[in-house]
Amino acid sequence: MRKPSADQPALITTVPISNNDEYDRRKKKYAIMMATRAVCIVLAACFVRVSVPVAVIFGIAGLILPWCAVIIANDGPAKKKHADLGHVARSTERALPSGNDDRVVDG
Repeated sequence: MRKPSADQPALITTVPISNNDEYDRRKKKYAIMMATRAVCIVLAACFVRVSVPVAVIFGIAGLILPWCAVIIANDGPAKKKHADLGHVARSTERALPSGNDDRVVDG
């Protein structure tokens, strides 16, 4: 892989995920976990007559999943010690050449 030079732009692949995308991912995880909780509660009710230990396991899962879902939904992305975004160093060249005609601007 090449090192970025002064004429290359910043690499978009090294930019962190936007806050909106991260928030959407956390909402999706939360919704999936809460749907799994609802399924566990329904399965616990269905298995009460068949097998009480299995019903208890589904019931405990239905009680623990909301706590886990909240913890995961409130957890943000890991913070990096040093974020290297792949930016190119700013050029020290002037955009316009300096004038050689000894003009002075008084303000």
